[in-house]
Amino acid sequence: MLTLEHVAVTYSGRPVLRDVSFSIGAGEIVAYLGANGAGKTTTMKVVTGLREPDYGRVLYAGRDVAEDPVGFRRRLGYVPETAEVYPFLSGREYLLLSGRLRALAEATLEQRVDELLELLELGPQRHQALDSYSKGMRQKVLIAAALLHDPELLVLDEPLSGLDVSSVLVMKALLRELAARGRAILFSTHQLEAAESLCGRVLILHQGRVVADGSVEDLRELRSQPSLESVFSTWVLEDSPEATAARIARVVSRAAAGGP
Repeated sequence: MLTLEHVAVTYSGRPVLRDVSFSIGAGEIVAYLGANGAGKTTTMKVVTGLREPDYGRVLYAGRDVAEDPVGFRRRLGYVPETAEVYPFLSGREYLLLSGRLRALAEATLEQRVDELLELLELGPQRHQALDSYSKGMRQKVLIAAALLHDPELLVLDEPLSGLDVSSVLVMKALLRELAARGRAILFSTHQLEAAESLCGRVLILHQGRVVADGSVEDLRELRSQPSLESVFSTWVLEDSPEATAARIARVVSRAAAGGP
């Protein structure tokens, strides 16, 4: 369904993505993991058309998305990493605007918006300005906006950020339901437990390159590690987390004791 072919991006002469290639099929939830600065958000921007690659291309259903970017975006739902919204709009107004930009029929749109707000526990705040919302509430609005037009492809950049425990459980169940209905989902997260429990496949990005691509079970077996967290550490971290933590603790202890 979605394919990246040899995508490369450079910012100010610095390579951010280096020959990134992967595909996602219908019904897949694919975790996209990497340390800060690895290039995950840049990949998301390339997929959604917010940043053109310097090299390579993005295809959807075998067709280069650059040939019909508007048509591609009709089939795409996107939750960005940062919950930037129009602060003067209410949650309901923001969702109505998003739906109108997608050319949804007005009667369908209003009913869908009201139902989503209730299901996401935002009904009482539907007419309040977004600048009065908490981070988690704004995140729910962005998720609802991404789902309004029932997209075939979901690109989610840290979608669980700011959500409380109950909302995280609902969101994970929702992604499983959408995948069961044939939606393709690219899911970037720092929450390795969520990736391990939710995603059938994992991509690990390190210094702009995809260094691992496989199921959680296959990657654990390949690296002889008990968990996705351990697998991630072996590919991405130069030192073990325990070794780094011990050095930090020693530095703090010396500072507290007034030592050199």
